[in-house]
Amino acid sequence: MKLFRNLGLSVAGMLAAMLVQSCATAPDDAVRTSKEPYFIPATQTAKAPDADGFLQRWLLLEPIRNSLRSNAGFTESFIRSSFSREYFPNQFSVVPCDGDTVTVEGEHLKWHALDAVNFNVKLFRFASQRGKPVYGVTFWAVTVIDSPQEMKNVRLAVGSNSASMWWLNGEEAVALFGDKRMVMDEGVSRRLTLKKGMNVIRGAVINGPGMSDFCVRFLDEEGNPIKDLKLDLSLAESDAL
Repeated sequence: MKLFRNLGLSVAGMLAAMLVQSCATAPDDAVRTSKEPYFIPATQTAKAPDADGFLQRWLLLEPIRNSLRSNAGFTESFIRSSFSREYFPNQFSVVPCDGDTVTVEGEHLKWHALDAVNFNVKLFRFASQRGKPVYGVTFWAVTVIDSPQEMKNVRLAVGSNSASMWWLNGEEAVALFGDKRMVMDEGVSRRLTLKKGMNVIRGAVINGPGMSDFCVRFLDEEGNPIKDLKLDLSLAESDAL
């Protein structure tokens, strides 16, 4: 059962709260060993979404420091102002390659092409395993979807810890504001169209204290996960968006 809260969408027949699928970070997540394989390197072979439609292949940029130690100010105006700032050139159009670097305020940051082992992308672990700051940071994420046909009236469904914004093919699709733990499908877009062929999803997640992660998938008109897609970062090498 999915939560369609952002657009005021309701799900008929909700029988009990226990049926609501929540992907809030587990309480013991912070004490897990950093050696647990949360990610594996992405391959050149296209990757399908998981059994529930979640997108697990992403290009992740090493975290940008933002000096925040509280989530209390993650209002809509603050988030929009933060994410509209240019941290690096072409941040809303570039589809990077694995190993590409950008410079933000004198700090060199690298892009990593990774497959998340879990349905949710654990940004805290991504940063900590590379010796990068995990608190007071902003993450950028990009992935490329190959759709076998044009798909109309789909919705982009997102959960994040903490606030985040998401763009499909250069247009804003979903925004989540405030201090929150991750709940799947908490933010659901208006009806969108996936083009046949290459589509680009871009996201930014901001974190103060605590854990940080996100989960993303597409839903059809009935609210079912769309799994007839491929994640293929190599598409961007010959086609720029």
